[in-house]
Amino acid sequence: MAASATRRPGSRRAVPRRAADSAGRAYAAIRQWIIEFKLKPQQRVNELKLAEALSLSRTPVREALNRLASEGFLVFTPNRGFFCRSLDIADLVAVYEVRSILERGSFELACQRASNAGIAALARFWGEALIRFRRGDPDELLSLDEAFHHQLAELSGNSEIVRRITAIHARIRFVRRISHDPPEPRRIAEHSRIVAALKARNAELGARILAQHIALSVEDARLVLKEALFRLYVTEPAPLGRRAA
Repeated sequence: MAASATRRPGSRRAVPRRAADSAGRAYAAIRQWIIEFKLKPQQRVNELKLAEALSLSRTPVREALNRLASEGFLVFTPNRGFFCRSLDIADLVAVYEVRSILERGSFELACQRASNAGIAALARFWGEALIRFRRGDPDELLSLDEAFHHQLAELSGNSEIVRRITAIHARIRFVRRISHDPPEPRRIAEHSRIVAALKARNAELGARILAQHIALSVEDARLVLKEALFRLYVTEPAPLGRRAA
């Protein structure tokens, strides 16, 4: 008599982890390690060590690395493998230029498409965030700043713009963390001006404020990267797979 395909209540069977789940887990973990610079600039990525750290096979790790390379977090060199992007002045300035173009474009769309309720929600968020901004904690400031720009992008109604802006914020998070320590009152005030321009649906004014708000000069990039390199190589990040205390 053939065994029944239905298992008895209470019986247990290991459910195989789907390949997509494994690749997604690898992607999320490696992306976070890159953002936090646990994998350092120009470092060659060792697929085997990553697979061991994540308790996964090399296949989902390779899939995650390909995805991260397509998003600009890694560079793939034929016959050599994957490398973390270098901290380069020209590259950083270029990323900020793309960010400025995307955010100004999303603001213009938001002026056309955002509902009054959506604009009011952003204004409420910023009003509450402003109180916390005055505490001056750099990590909290960065989280609030990213949340503000993310919500602003969502008001454009364009999910592709939101996805790309989110990816750019992740790529430059480390240097932006440095720029928020200490916080600049001018940049904080510019958020309020951006909200006011959105309420007035003044796309031209808002885009102009955003261009000033996001702009990064070559000299600014040089100073930020100098500080970033000091923090990276003087204060060592926690090893892979371990959380900082």
